[in-house]
Amino acid sequence: MTSAHPHMSAIHSAVSNIRDALDGGATPDKLKVALGAVLELASHRDWWASDRYPAPTEGEQQARYLITQDDDQTYALYLNVMRSGKKIPPHNHTTWACIAAVEGAETNYLYERLDDGSRPGVGVLGAPKRVVIEPGSGIALMPDDIHSVHIEGNDIIRHLHMYGRALETLDERLVYDLEKGTCEVMKIGVKTRS
Repeated sequence: MTSAHPHMSAIHSAVSNIRDALDGGATPDKLKVALGAVLELASHRDWWASDRYPAPTEGEQQARYLITQDDDQTYALYLNVMRSGKKIPPHNHTTWACIAAVEGAETNYLYERLDDGSRPGVGVLGAPKRVVIEPGSGIALMPDDIHSVHIEGNDIIRHLHMYGRALETLDERLVYDLEKGTCEVMKIGVKTRS
């Protein structure tokens, strides 16, 4: 695990609580407890400030920082810093996820998959449910949940993302094309910064 953050002891304690809450596997109820721990971390706005985690440079829309992860690349915590206009198309994670706002609003759209997944490359999604994540709020996602992300408004946003496995290990995530009704394996996208 990395130890660069001055509050790493408190961060590790929160991750330990999440690990205990999810003992035996993720369920929606257990993820509510895990999300509570991520929300608590997000409430310390000064921990995630731009002096330690700079905004994306001009021309970039996202900077992703790895805060900590277990040695086996599980229980990975990231800080996402994104500019207005950033959009991440509908996708799943293949692991559980908890997202909590530090500052700024992130609009999530939650989708239900309408096809049965039996035909490779086909992925039909229903009409989305809109959920806005802003300071004091968050969302917990099961491995097969599908969401998209839109950064609207003019502010740079900072949100904590906690995953059951590090993003860099998730090589079976699917990204969906709403217009075509298709899906394919999702590339990692933005390079994670330490």
